[in-house]
Amino acid sequence: MCLAIPGKVIEIAEENGLRMGRVDFGGVVKRVCLDYVPNVEVGDYTIVHVGFALQKIDEEEAQKTLAVFREMGVLEEELADGDEAFARAASAPQSNCPDGSCTAEHVKNRG
Repeated sequence: MCLAIPGKVIEIAEENGLRMGRVDFGGVVKRVCLDYVPNVEVGDYTIVHVGFALQKIDEEEAQKTLAVFREMGVLEEELADGDEAFARAASAPQSNCPDGSCTAEHVKNRG
């Protein structure tokens, strides 16, 4: 899953000609490219997808969205770094039919 996650901008700096920031996603801080939202300032909330801030949003909406993502159990998964995400995937139950099209009866009859 690849969701756009709201976060609070806690720092802004220019890096190699790009406007970059540190964004707090409810306790997890990540580096984010802020070039697409020049109106975002420290203290503002923004929606971030794959490391790019896409839009400024208000704090109330950001907090509601973060709460829903936590409740669904997807926030930590979305914010995992590459190594952590790989480790989670490797330890997850494996299936011959990742799309869910196989049933237990179907698999039993194939063998």
